[in-house]
Amino acid sequence: MNLQGKRLLILGGSRISCQIVKHARRMGIITGVADWYPMEQSPAKQIADEAYFENTSDTDAMAALVRERKFDGVITGFTDSVLPYYAEICEKAGLPAYGTREQFKIFIDKRKYKPLLRKYEIPTIPEYDVALERLDETAAQIDYPVIVKPVDGSGSRGISVCANKNELMQAFIFASEASKTKQVLVERYIDNKEVTVFWLFADGKYYMTLLGNRHVKHNQEGELPLPAGYTYPAAVQPRFLREEAPKMEAMFRSVGIRNGMMFMQCKIVDGTCAVYDIGYRLTGSLEYINLRGVCGYDPLDMLIHFALTGDMGEPDMDKKADPFLGGKYAYNVSLLCKPGKIAKITGLEDVQRLPGVLEVVLAHPEGDTITRAMKGRLAQITVRVLGSADTVERMKKEMLAIQRLVHVISETGEEMILPGLEEDDFNGSVYK
Repeated sequence: MNLQGKRLLILGGSRISCQIVKHARRMGIITGVADWYPMEQSPAKQIADEAYFENTSDTDAMAALVRERKFDGVITGFTDSVLPYYAEICEKAGLPAYGTREQFKIFIDKRKYKPLLRKYEIPTIPEYDVALERLDETAAQIDYPVIVKPVDGSGSRGISVCANKNELMQAFIFASEASKTKQVLVERYIDNKEVTVFWLFADGKYYMTLLGNRHVKHNQEGELPLPAGYTYPAAVQPRFLREEAPKMEAMFRSVGIRNGMMFMQCKIVDGTCAVYDIGYRLTGSLEYINLRGVCGYDPLDMLIHFALTGDMGEPDMDKKADPFLGGKYAYNVSLLCKPGKIAKITGLEDVQRLPGVLEVVLAHPEGDTITRAMKGRLAQITVRVLGSADTVERMKKEMLAIQRLVHVISETGEEMILPGLEEDDFNGSVYK
């Protein structure tokens, strides 16, 4: 369907939401962005055709805006907390939403989706029933270390790893402050290799599109390790498709999922994928760029198409969806930066000329500040480079070259990029 001239309202104007604006514009769509932030704090507003200063949680006001400005569709992107409001706005405005309020409420709340995972015998991380007001009693049997997180958090906000009861108490308060519901989850901390599973849903059909290694790095003392890159497909993929994927599909059917996309972050435990985080939404790993470049379809474009038509708009998914990438490989290099103000970024043009590079995405341009509050959060990712390769060796060579080529220099003249991927990170992790 030709979407030229259709009007799309995007909820949330963070820098990563610029991806939605750019994709929509490429499709000839008129874009509006709504949030309560001023223009200088809302990068997506700055590049959209229209900007609206509204509280996106006021669903009546947002539905009125949609009707008054004659928007043909509404979409949101990368933040869990907006999802129930998005569904309610669409319902009030008579527009399609890829998920329902009930579905979103399940998959933004770890206390709701973890029991669902266990019901379908899908591995997940063990947790402890801890109450801050009865800490001595409820934490007595804990086997440290543990990881403490908000039940409804995203972007690594409010998360801490604890080695003792005193640290647990502080982490509990920190996580509670980051939670809209003031609820906290305490899980066993498993410092194993990680993978992320990506699903795409179209008219009740489920496609596992990618399973990639999430290469996290312990490069900041006392902070949660963050991803320095992804490689696709992961070595555990055949076993996952055989053992876990059918259980997940049964779970999706049980809650009536029909459209949209989902990611699941997992630890590798005894050769299988134990889920620890889920997002029924777009994710900052931008894997749709890899899929467009290697497989010829783009899940972000499909979500935009759905917002405007009620249909995911890709009739050939049965042919195109191939988590083995037709024998090719895909990657994401995520360059993390330590706190400081960015004065200069060099090497991006050299990176863009590398043969496998599909796209370079700047999360923080020159002039931005990586604040101390961002430490241990995904907000430290400053540059993402997405690419593909014909062999594992070529992929590894190109990813390491990207790390050498890019430099992010602070206003004091220091290199801001944290240590990234090393040769050993690739050993045995990629499917061959």
